[in-house]
Amino acid sequence: MNRYPLWKYILIGVVLLIGLIYTLPNFYGESPAVQVTSGKATVKVTEDTLKRVEAALDAAKLVPNGVFYEQGAQQNTIRVRFDPTQAEEQLKAREAIDRALNPDPKDPSYIAALNLVPNTPSWLLKINAQPMYLGLDLRGGVHFLLQVDMRAAVTKRVEATAADLRSQLRDKRIRHAGIQRIGNDIEIRFNSEEDRARANDLMRNTQPDLVLSLPEAAAAPYVIRASLSQKAIQNVQNNALKQNISTLHNRINELGVAEPVIAQQGADRIVVQLPGVQDTAKAKDILGRTATLEVRMVDDSPEALAQLAQGNVPFGDEKFMDRDGRPILVKRRVILTGENLNDAQPGFDGQTQEPTVNLELDNRGARIFQEVTRENVGKRMAILIFEKGKGEVVTAPVIRQEIGGGRVQISGSMTTIEATDTALVLRAGSLAAPMEIVEERLIGPSLGEANIEAGFRSTLYGFIVIVVFMAVYYQVFGIVSGISLMCNVMMLVAILSLLQATLTLPGIAAIALTLGMAVDSNVLINERVREELRIGRLPQMAISEGYERAFATILDSNVTSLIAGLALLIFGSGPVRGFAVVHCLGIGTSIFTSVVVSRALVNLIYGRQKKLQHVHIGEVWRPEENAASGK
Repeated sequence: MNRYPLWKYILIGVVLLIGLIYTLPNFYGESPAVQVTSGKATVKVTEDTLKRVEAALDAAKLVPNGVFYEQGAQQNTIRVRFDPTQAEEQLKAREAIDRALNPDPKDPSYIAALNLVPNTPSWLLKINAQPMYLGLDLRGGVHFLLQVDMRAAVTKRVEATAADLRSQLRDKRIRHAGIQRIGNDIEIRFNSEEDRARANDLMRNTQPDLVLSLPEAAAAPYVIRASLSQKAIQNVQNNALKQNISTLHNRINELGVAEPVIAQQGADRIVVQLPGVQDTAKAKDILGRTATLEVRMVDDSPEALAQLAQGNVPFGDEKFMDRDGRPILVKRRVILTGENLNDAQPGFDGQTQEPTVNLELDNRGARIFQEVTRENVGKRMAILIFEKGKGEVVTAPVIRQEIGGGRVQISGSMTTIEATDTALVLRAGSLAAPMEIVEERLIGPSLGEANIEAGFRSTLYGFIVIVVFMAVYYQVFGIVSGISLMCNVMMLVAILSLLQATLTLPGIAAIALTLGMAVDSNVLINERVREELRIGRLPQMAISEGYERAFATILDSNVTSLIAGLALLIFGSGPVRGFAVVHCLGIGTSIFTSVVVSRALVNLIYGRQKKLQHVHIGEVWRPEENAASGK
């Protein structure tokens, strides 16, 4: 009746052992470290980079506690860890590594940032056992202020509008003598007044965001000047902010940060606060990547190449470098931008089995791309990535045929790794406008170490008082309840560590609430067992009935509490969500430890006694005893 099979005891023991293992990393503390990551989308951290870092440390006569090369899904990382007492060596190491990896400080290829890494033993790291994060109010975090380049956003919109006008005039068979962008204005020249009038009517009906003007014939014969209206410019800037904020949300998801704060500040700035971030270098890398994607035509004409050989850049062209360091001339006209790219994934060509990059364009991008490829078969098209104002050609394939449908395949002499990296780079180029980090601050605990200690002590002292009271009032069953409470806290910390969640002061309050609910569950069980003993049940039957009948009440109370927690999780934000996450997880661990773990312990103590006459659950008040005494 009160015996679990051996497999169930083994299962409970394995679960508790796993919980203990994943709780341990939270007790080892942290050490100062220098973390090296890629500073550009086109630069990778490799084992050669590791050798350069080790050489720089040897040259500076610095002996770290360890140098680790970690391969990640998004990028590789090098971490140089020092002992907790070697804070000065950490600063010297960063300077030495920065000098060795970035000969040009104005154009750094790598980021060497100060960081704190856990002192978790290697055997725990091998099973991915890491401590949980602490929030801004407990440990601090990183604060970034990003400046959005609104001028670039407006320029991109003007370039896109000019491309649309070319397509519209061609479709309506309206001849023009050239379309040119002058600042934020578009100037369209015609050979006759009739063509200008037809174009003017067309643009007024199809381009409501443009303000059109017709200069006098003496100044500029047969010309239409178009400029974005003030409302259109405002919409472009607002949309750029919204899209960049959305992109930052997606990028922060790569960091696994709980409760990030991403908010607009002023007309062109975005505030990003990452509570409890340990990997500050990776945060700066992902948020600081201002990569934007552009697609342009390559100018391979003999005249252009001849001027390039003489060191000149032809009018209407720009010179960029490809990944191999070779110069390429591309047209200034932008065909597509990252706004038109929905997705980029690595793949393989169905016929040649060569690695490829498969792009998926939106409707507008698909139409433009089809027109451009139809008119430029046999020519090269360059895909450029712009980072921090500098552009680089990622690839420049030859257009073999007209490409429609919005699905584009880029192939060439690429390896599988290069195809994967190119796809990642192209997906990163989805910002509506470039951004630059104008302020970076490390935020200390807002409530101070005193509040951390107060929160810990309040939970600890409350736990001790509860355990002592339960042990005195319920005796052996009280001790069992105290052990289940300890297992409850251990399991909750282990789950938070596994999820790499961020613990805040509201989270500590949720842990205290979880302890209270767990105590309530144990009290329900113990009192139900007492009730069964009062009505004359045998001890073994009283234990069995007590647990089974109390479980329904425990489940009902916890489900209603879980519904409230889920509501807070769905509709809340910031500290409220932090409380809700720990609260919901605590409900699960509370039910497991209060019902399963405590029942297993009681079964071990009393289950094997066939003729059990008495259980140690405190004084049991019986109605017949009260009646016999005349009361």
